[in-house]
Amino acid sequence: MSKKSFRTALNEAMRQEMERDPTVIALGEDIAGGMGAKGQQDAWGDVLGASKGLLGEFGRERIFDTPISESAFIGAAAGAAVAGLRPIAQLMFVDFFGVCGDQIINQMAKFRYMFGGRATTPVTIRTLYGAGLRAASQHSQCLYPVFTHVPGLKVVIPSSPYEAKGLMIQSIRDDDPVIFFEHKALYEETEEVPDEPYAIPLGQARVARAGRDASIVTCGRMVRHALAAAQALADRGIDCEVIDLRTTSPLDTRTVLASVEKTGRLVVVDEANPRCNIATDISALVAEAAFGRLKAPIRMVCPPHTPVPFAPSLEDAYIPGPARIEDAVRGVVGWKP
Repeated sequence: MSKKSFRTALNEAMRQEMERDPTVIALGEDIAGGMGAKGQQDAWGDVLGASKGLLGEFGRERIFDTPISESAFIGAAAGAAVAGLRPIAQLMFVDFFGVCGDQIINQMAKFRYMFGGRATTPVTIRTLYGAGLRAASQHSQCLYPVFTHVPGLKVVIPSSPYEAKGLMIQSIRDDDPVIFFEHKALYEETEEVPDEPYAIPLGQARVARAGRDASIVTCGRMVRHALAAAQALADRGIDCEVIDLRTTSPLDTRTVLASVEKTGRLVVVDEANPRCNIATDISALVAEAAFGRLKAPIRMVCPPHTPVPFAPSLEDAYIPGPARIEDAVRGVVGWKP
């Protein structure tokens, strides 16, 4: 085991699965570079470099650069999966899903259902999301609630390098289409990650920190903010439990409800816009299934219902951070009926 970045963990997961299974291929914009023209091969390895080095090991028979046409290569990935391959397709930024929405939502998500369970579509669509890197509103959105809404898709949101490797391996092995969300601001984060392959089951949330006074439920980058807030609150005598959802579809309702039944208080943190996001979904779940166990109203910590700002000061204010999470937890712990 050694320390690895989020980027390296993803690269290692893809490499190990391509070594294990010859049907795994990768395609997307700039994942190889060169396109047979003069110049450096493997120049990019996708926009943030997670695929770099795969070309030299597996060649252009399994690593495919594509034109800037998401509808074309996402559609090609769906067809390749139905024909027996396991494609890893990189949709550079999730903000671009509008140009390939039909291929994802109306095609690959429906194949198993439309063909009576006889068709499988083992596609993993890697995509970047999230604010914090000054990429403006067209490259910074959190659109995982859109895909969570669609039956037939699995939605994976890793929170750390360890989680990224295990969840990526399981996503590639899964027989259903998976939308794999990678937060841009996590790429340089490092932690101990096993060198050997391992898989984290989809649909099993993680208790990232045990506690008794309040439950903080979240996913992706917000897990780190929640843990930072929980540590600060612990210094003040408030013991928080932090739940990392890992996947929003399938959703591990059992772990969420068990935590709330133990603590009696819920704060849901979500970087997605506040209308119809994962925070509202979790809040509705708990209000319906565990209302009698609540000691205080549910609190949601989300950005405002606006596009992501480009101005650095406004973008920093837009993103839910540890201080806002701390305020929300103090509010539910100190609430008096």
